Amino acid sequence: MSTPEKAEATRRLTPRGAATRARIVAAALELMYVKGVNATTLDDVRAASNTSKSQFYNHFTDKEDLVRAVVEARAAQVLERERGYLLRLKSFRGLIRWRNALVQRNALQNGAYGCGLGSMASELADQDEVARSTLAESFAEWEGLLAAGLRRMQESGDLKQDADPEKLATGLMAALQGGYLLAETAHDIAPMEIALDMALDHVKSFLVP
Repeated sequence: MSTPEKAEATRRLTPRGAATRARIVAAALELMYVKGVNATTLDDVRAASNTSKSQFYNHFTDKEDLVRAVVEARAAQVLERERGYLLRLKSFRGLIRWRNALVQRNALQNGAYGCGLGSMASELADQDEVARSTLAESFAEWEGLLAAGLRRMQESGDLKQDADPEKLATGLMAALQGGYLLAETAHDIAPMEIALDMALDHVKSFLVP
C-alpha cells in the first residue's frame, strides 16, 4: 500500500525524525477517528502533536499526504488485530469469539465512532483514489481472512460442502460494517449485535449437524 519511494524515504529518517513523523500520524489518526477526516485541520494536528509548521511540512506535503499516511496506519492496526483473531479460525466457536471481541471493543465507546476503516471509507471513497484503493485492499484482506477461516471449517468437515466461504465472508463483512454504522448513529451497540448475530445464524445454517 505504500509506494517504494515513500518506504525508502521513511527508512532514511533519523530516529528523531521518525519519532516526529510517528507522533504526527498518531495525533492525526486519533483526531480523524473522533472528528472525521474533513473536520480535522492541519492546525488541529500540529497542536495535538506539538509540532511546528516546518516540522510538519518536513514530513508531509499537504493534508492529502497526511491522510494517506493515516489510512495506511489505521489499516495496519485493524488488520493486525483481525489477523490475531482470524488467522487460526477453524470453528464456529471461533467466529463467536471474533464477534464478541468486536462488540465488546465497540461497546467501550457506545458505538460512537464506528469502524476505524469504514468511517474513513465513507468520507474518502469519492475524494481520494489512492486512499480509496488502500481501504479497498484492506477490506479485501479482512474479508479474505474470514473466507480462509470458513474454508478451514469446510475442510475439517464442520461446514457443508455446498457452502460458499467467499459469499459467507462477504455477508459477515457487510453485517459488521452495517452494524458499525447503525451503532454509531444510535450511540447504542445493540444494532451491531443484531446484525452480526443474524449473519452468524446464516453461517450456522451451513454447519454439519
